[in-house]
Amino acid sequence: MDRRTFLALCLAGCADPSMDLTPKVTPFPSQLTPASPEPLPSLTASGDPDFDAWAQGFYKRAAQAGLPADLLDRELGGLLPDPRVTGLDTRQPEFAKPFSDYIKGVVTEDRVAIGQRKRSELQSLLGPIEQTYGVAADVLLGVWAMETGYGASLGGFDVIRSMATLAAQGRRRQFAEDQLMAALRIIGSGEFPRSRLIGSWAGAMGQTQFIPTSFLSTAVDGDGDGKRDIWGSAPDALASAANLLAKGGWNRGECWAREVLAPKDFDFSLTEGPRETPGWWAAQGLRPADGQAWNGPDQAAKAMLAAPTGASGPLFLLFPNHFAIRTYNNATTYALAVGLLADRFSGLGPLTTPWPVETPLALDDRIGAQKALIALGFDPGVPDGVVGINTRSALRAWQKSKGLIADGYLSMAMVGLLQAEVPIP
Repeated sequence: MDRRTFLALCLAGCADPSMDLTPKVTPFPSQLTPASPEPLPSLTASGDPDFDAWAQGFYKRAAQAGLPADLLDRELGGLLPDPRVTGLDTRQPEFAKPFSDYIKGVVTEDRVAIGQRKRSELQSLLGPIEQTYGVAADVLLGVWAMETGYGASLGGFDVIRSMATLAAQGRRRQFAEDQLMAALRIIGSGEFPRSRLIGSWAGAMGQTQFIPTSFLSTAVDGDGDGKRDIWGSAPDALASAANLLAKGGWNRGECWAREVLAPKDFDFSLTEGPRETPGWWAAQGLRPADGQAWNGPDQAAKAMLAAPTGASGPLFLLFPNHFAIRTYNNATTYALAVGLLADRFSGLGPLTTPWPVETPLALDDRIGAQKALIALGFDPGVPDGVVGINTRSALRAWQKSKGLIADGYLSMAMVGLLQAEVPIP
């Protein structure tokens, strides 16, 4: 018996028929419903020359990729760019939301309480999924919570229109065209009509927010009804999420991360650096914050140290499963939020080290710090105000050169020190 058949039988025998897992879905506005089939010239009717030129070119590329003309005529005919998507994609926040504010805003007591209730109610669903794919049920609940509030908010954007808008803008053209092609293939296959392809402005669909290419390659039928309905079926959505994480490198039985404590003389330049076993990190002075021993699988796994709010905030050893979570969303904030929710669902308490109170950094401050690092000979990449791995690595190197705690954390105080070294107008 293969895994899918096994899972279907388990779910069919264990599901509670009184449990309503169907989310409330807001239908498309009428103006997003595809019009009747129109000929190719209608692709130039939007009034936006750039969009029209892209649409003509994409039509040809899609036809060359094997998509049938009647499908393209029907779904692309009369297509208009969505100004909401344009605004959301190009919006650059003036102030960066502090890491601690993000975590405290999503790992809330209310969300934890709902997740714990879901965990109890859905044991007969989550158990077989975890057994089949090896992904911890609490992590799946964390993804579900983060993506759509346990299926409560699926988004209200027409994925075809959103992807067309992003592709025409050009900033992420290849990604958007790939997703648009995949969405058209879903429609063309007859699996789901366009009216079901609703999602976020960036094209993520269903209760666990799959982009179209991931849907085609990874979505599964979790309830055994012959459909991969990630919109209307919680079993399908959660089993699909488990399959995605399993394919992303999830290791059965291993932890996703552990909070650790460091001695006063710890070398924080090791942050976001080597990936070593807990024994190696113990030799550097780190110890589990909860005082508990490492389990067997974790002892052999290699972990990376993270200090997302600097040396004075919570510290984590990130195991390979943390990076599997990031196949969903490559942001450290997202993966930590999912994992911390999962820990709370399982009954663990809050972190030992509290999140600090951080000052939001203005865009000019972030860009100024990056320019100062460049002037000082430490390369953070393009000075764009995004404090990513390159900026943090450059900052750590500069901090170490100055005898500072080299944690790579860009605080307002650190901005001041950099500007004192190299005043940036």
